[in-house]
Amino acid sequence: MSASFTSKFSFAFLSIGILVGFQANAQETPKPPKMVPEMTEFWEPEPRKVTPGVNNAAPSDAIVLFNGKDLSEWKAKGGSGDAKWEVKNGAFTVGKGDITTKKEFGDFQLHVEWSAPDEVKGTSQGRGNSGIFLQDRYEVQVLDSYNNRTYSNGQAGSIYKQYRPLVNAMNKPTEWNVYDIIYTAPRFKEDGSLFSPARVTVLHNGVLVQNNVDLKGPTEYIGLPEYKAHGKAPISLQDHGNPVSYRNIWIREL
Repeated sequence: MSASFTSKFSFAFLSIGILVGFQANAQETPKPPKMVPEMTEFWEPEPRKVTPGVNNAAPSDAIVLFNGKDLSEWKAKGGSGDAKWEVKNGAFTVGKGDITTKKEFGDFQLHVEWSAPDEVKGTSQGRGNSGIFLQDRYEVQVLDSYNNRTYSNGQAGSIYKQYRPLVNAMNKPTEWNVYDIIYTAPRFKEDGSLFSPARVTVLHNGVLVQNNVDLKGPTEYIGLPEYKAHGKAPISLQDHGNPVSYRNIWIREL
């Protein structure tokens, strides 16, 4: 028997053995079970029950920041003194400096109702101007933008000086406006550098005007924004010298 024949015989025998082994292993490997609907149904954890509010009232798990009666949840910005804005007829009106919440927040859902002055006075940024500062840094602009042209990233519903609103959903000056804001706070690394930016979604009178936008940093009137590490912080309302009114403010921590 030649060496060549022996080699071919050995190779053939080895191939048969491997094939038999593969077949044996294939027979031993169990087939995955047939998919049924229950395999993709998860029962735990069960979502907790929250009772929704009626007509924009606060849901059962919300923190009420203004109940129509007093400013006990607020203080003057930059100190511990009381907020001095006038409360009347279930609303309060801008005056005597910025105010800020006593509590601090991270991620949240915020509901704010506001009204521009009934008397149409001024133009551009000088008409019904205020602002809602998320974590005391990131401004959602409040402005009478009803038939009042200004720079697009400074009108009502804008993330001031960063993002223009997708549309102008402004009500008339004699009517109330509603902001529903979903906010995700920025995250920072241990060395203080940015890990992930703040994100904001805003609905103005039920219309989406900011769609989960990434904020470039804190609001700046002049210059470009730049993040600095921070933790939880309050909600602030701006006194821009215009008699803007607010009512029905509540927040849900997320």
